[in-house]
Amino acid sequence: MTFFGDNAYNPSVMNTRLRWISLVCSLTVGSVFVGAETKSQNAPTPPPGYKTRLEILAAFGSGKLDIVERDVPLPDCVVLEKDIEYGNAGGHSLQLDLYQPAKITTPVPALLFIHGGAWKSGKRQDYHFYTAAFAKKGYVVATASYRLVDQAPFPAAVQDCKCAVRWLRANAKKYNIDPTQIAVIGGSAGGHLSMMLGYSDDPGLEGDSGNKDVSSRVSAVVNIYGVYDMTTQVAKDSDSVSNFLQGKSIDEAPELYRQSSPRFHLDKTDPPTLILHGTIDELVPIAQADALAAHLKRLKIPHSYGRLNGWPHTMDLAKPVNDYCQAMMDHFFAKHIPLPQKKH
Repeated sequence: MTFFGDNAYNPSVMNTRLRWISLVCSLTVGSVFVGAETKSQNAPTPPPGYKTRLEILAAFGSGKLDIVERDVPLPDCVVLEKDIEYGNAGGHSLQLDLYQPAKITTPVPALLFIHGGAWKSGKRQDYHFYTAAFAKKGYVVATASYRLVDQAPFPAAVQDCKCAVRWLRANAKKYNIDPTQIAVIGGSAGGHLSMMLGYSDDPGLEGDSGNKDVSSRVSAVVNIYGVYDMTTQVAKDSDSVSNFLQGKSIDEAPELYRQSSPRFHLDKTDPPTLILHGTIDELVPIAQADALAAHLKRLKIPHSYGRLNGWPHTMDLAKPVNDYCQAMMDHFFAKHIPLPQKKH
């Protein structure tokens, strides 16, 4: 089994990819959890998945299953500032794009989206369909690039993303950000990095790329099919994982596998977490999300778990799943990092 594939979060190949997944994976039926804390009457209803590969192939072939529009127009109420340098890592410019509500007058929560791609590919613009949508809802939203493995292996990506959080907090006044309410959201490798931002306090993971005296703590984490534990057998057997971890096996560097695992950083002081994962994910097994949810429950950390029956990796590029994921995020953010009440 491949833990991560090339272009794991590349929308331009998603249609082909999902067809391929349908051919090679064995579809199974699992249960669906909506809100692992407490079920709410207002919780979103997950879209139905598929029992057989023939059904999902037929859905694509007939046009019944749509893919999200990749390059949605920027809403008129949103201002986009591109290519902002949030840090510099040894001469490598670290950049983000910032989406702001056009008529913002009071500090609001900030959302940082972190793209996936097996830590070796992908780009920040891959999340435009999320960032535009959430800026329209009233958040200040950033999507950041980070050093990929061909530029620098672990812990560079974690250090860069922490630097992006520090930049948001350091520039909170300029951009009308509430510095006490910053959430991180990511899919696949981005989900792993989001958990590392939310759970790790290791000084060695901070880096020195900018705003060193500013906290990188976040108030909420959204993990979309990310890796929670690098020490499982499927992770140990993955070339993508070993490449990320300086080309070393777990026998050569067990400390790297533990240091890069959100599992070994998570404690009761960590922020509320939303998990979104499909039961037929052949790249990051659903067992990763199940274990995370169980750990959060043991620690009594507020969390919600959208465990989607019959959906694969990069499932949120299917429109009904994306609608569900956005609704789950709306529900989660309203509870943990709410927007200020509008004055009438």
